[in-house]
Amino acid sequence: MTFKLMKLASQSQLSSWLSSIHPQVWIFAIGRFLSEVGTGCTLFYAPIFFVNQVGLSATSVGVALGSASISGVVGRIVGGSLADSEHWGRRRTLLLATAISAIGSLVLATTNNFTILVIGSLISGLGIGFYWPAAESVVADASQIDNRRETFAIARLADNLGLAIGIMLAGFFIAIIGSYRWLFVIDAISFLVFFGVVYVGINETEQQQIEESEKTELLASWMAVLSDRRFLVYIAVNIFFTIYISQIHSTLPLFFKNFVIKSTTEGFAQTTISVLFAWHLVFAIICQLPVTSILKRCSHTLALTVSAIFWAIGFGLIWVSGTAPSHHLVWAILALGVFAVAIVSYTPSAASLVTELAPENQRGVYFSINALCWAVGSFIGHPLGGWALDQPQIITNSYWLCFILSVAIAVAILQYLSRILVD
Repeated sequence: MTFKLMKLASQSQLSSWLSSIHPQVWIFAIGRFLSEVGTGCTLFYAPIFFVNQVGLSATSVGVALGSASISGVVGRIVGGSLADSEHWGRRRTLLLATAISAIGSLVLATTNNFTILVIGSLISGLGIGFYWPAAESVVADASQIDNRRETFAIARLADNLGLAIGIMLAGFFIAIIGSYRWLFVIDAISFLVFFGVVYVGINETEQQQIEESEKTELLASWMAVLSDRRFLVYIAVNIFFTIYISQIHSTLPLFFKNFVIKSTTEGFAQTTISVLFAWHLVFAIICQLPVTSILKRCSHTLALTVSAIFWAIGFGLIWVSGTAPSHHLVWAILALGVFAVAIVSYTPSAASLVTELAPENQRGVYFSINALCWAVGSFIGHPLGGWALDQPQIITNSYWLCFILSVAIAVAILQYLSRILVD
C-alpha cells in the first residue's frame, strides 16, 4: 500500500512539472526531434564512411571534422549577438541556422576527397554555430527557476530520442543498400523540416520584447560576459566535457570498427556498432528525467562533478573493451551505458547554470560563449582522436587512460567554481 502511494505521488509530481513546461518548448522539442533523426543517420557513421569508403586517413578525417569548429566559432559569436538583437532575434537566427545546415549536409553527401570534406564541414559548423545560442536561449526564455532543469531535460530528451531513431534507421538503410551518401541527403531533408517547424510554430519569446534603452550595447555586452569570473571558470571546465562528448561522436565508432578485438577480426560489425550507439541513446532517454529529478536536489557544480566521475568510469571501461581477452561487446555496452548517465547528468545542469548566471537580455551572448566550448571541444577532440587511432594499438588503448586523469583536473576546477558561486 505504501509503495503504491509513493508511486502515485511520483507520477503526480511528474505530471505536475510536465504540465508546467511552456507550450513553445514542446513545439521546439518536436522540431529538434525531427532534425536529430537526420543527424543520427550521419553522426556515428560519418567517420567510418570517410575513412573506410572514401579512403581518407583517420587523422585527416579528424582534422576535417574538427575544421567545423573554425566556422563554428564565427557562427556562435555572430549567432549569439543576432539572437539577442531586437531586430533579428531567436527565431530568425534558427531559420538561418537550419538553412545553412541543410546546405552543409548536401555538400558532405558529395564528398570524394579531403577538400570537399573540409568545405562541407565548414558549412555545417557555421550552421551549428548559429543554431546553439538561439536554441538554448529559446528554451531558457520559456523556463522558470523551479522547472529550469526539467525544461532543458525535455529538449535533450527530444534530441536523444531523435538520434536513437536516426541511428537505427541508418543501420537498417546501410544494411539494405550499402550507401552512406544518402544518409547525408536524409540529414539535409530533416533540417528543412526543422526549418518549417520553426517558421510555423516558434514565436519570439517574451524576453526578446525589451526596450532599446534597456538593451546592452553589443561590445559592452561581450565585455561584461568576458569579465564574469564565475562564468569563465565554468567555461574552463565545460571544455573538458565537450572534448569528452566529441570522443563519442567521432573516435569511438572508428575505434569499435577498426581496433576492438582486431587480433581476431576487424572489430565490431556495422550492425553491432549501430545497436551499440542506439543502446547508448535509448538508455540516455530512459535515464534523462529520473537522473534530472535526482540531481535537482544537488547544486549545479555537484551535478557536474557526478557527471565527471561517470565519464572517468566510462573511459576506463572503453580501455578494458580494447584490452580484455574476451567479452569485448559486454564492456562496450557497459561503457556506453555509463556515458549515457554522464551526459544526462551534464546537459540540464550546465544549461541551467548558464541561464542563472546570464542576465535575461544577454542570454544569447552567454549561450554563444557556452556553445563555443563545443567548438573548442570538437577542434581539440576530433583531431586528437584521429591521431590516436593512427598510432600503434598500445598507444590507442592508453589514450583512454589519459582521459581518466583529465577528469581529476575537471573535478578540481568544479570544486573551485562551487566556492566562488557562493561568494
